[in-house]
Amino acid sequence: MAKDDETDEKTVDEFLAGKSEHTRMLFDHFVAEFKKIGNITLHPAKTMIGVAGSHKRIAWITQLGKNFVHVVFPFKEPYIDNLCFQKIAQVPGDDQYNHHFRMLYIEDLNDEVKKFMRLAYDS
Repeated sequence: MAKDDETDEKTVDEFLAGKSEHTRMLFDHFVAEFKKIGNITLHPAKTMIGVAGSHKRIAWITQLGKNFVHVVFPFKEPYIDNLCFQKIAQVPGDDQYNHHFRMLYIEDLNDEVKKFMRLAYDS
């Protein structure tokens, strides 16, 4: 995806530049697993990478750290009975609840997380 100088949006490659092999592997694994659920597209912006299904953004990759990938899933209700989200926060003035998932290892993207990825894709 080409860079749009007028909006200062980055490309996926720019987000991955200088990241560790471990972080790149986690990113690639996350995207590959999401593609098994359905057709997705990545939409790099200034500070994060949007993940879109057929009709809307279904997740945001908000951080590519030294050894992790941080993803936020927006849902209309809080799913508090889980072991995969480190934080669930309601967007002020909205009925959206952001569910924060941090992937440190490939194994962190387990069946529970895949269930929420499917829910995000289908909603």
